[in-house]
Amino acid sequence: MKIIVICTGNTCRSQIAEGLLKAKYPDYEIYSAGTKPEEIVNPYAVKAMAKEGYDITTQYPKLVNEFIEEPFDYVLTVCDSANELCPVFPNGKNRVHNAFVDPSRSSYDSDEHALEVYRNTVKEISAWIDSLIFTD
Repeated sequence: MKIIVICTGNTCRSQIAEGLLKAKYPDYEIYSAGTKPEEIVNPYAVKAMAKEGYDITTQYPKLVNEFIEEPFDYVLTVCDSANELCPVFPNGKNRVHNAFVDPSRSSYDSDEHALEVYRNTVKEISAWIDSLIFTD
């Protein structure tokens, strides 16, 4: 099974989903990418994943065009912008969309509050992934 998760910056939501999918499905090929990738994975996303027991420190943002010719069993989009701007994957068998609120656009009272917002995003994406049924 080969899956790609796409969002705009590939710095938070898609990186979280990539990490969760890799942990839940270690035998699958899992990737993430962005339509306009940032330079680094959001530090709060890394911390929130670590608090939930997942290590995404080796992940990094990638441009979706790097994967356009590859076959995927599932193309998952996790933000409306990526869903609209995402190129068609001619070799993508299934496409699933769910728009998650971008935690980097929230206002925070403190670092602890920011981490709480990101941890909630991790939990929301994890629950969504748990609801998906991947078939060949």
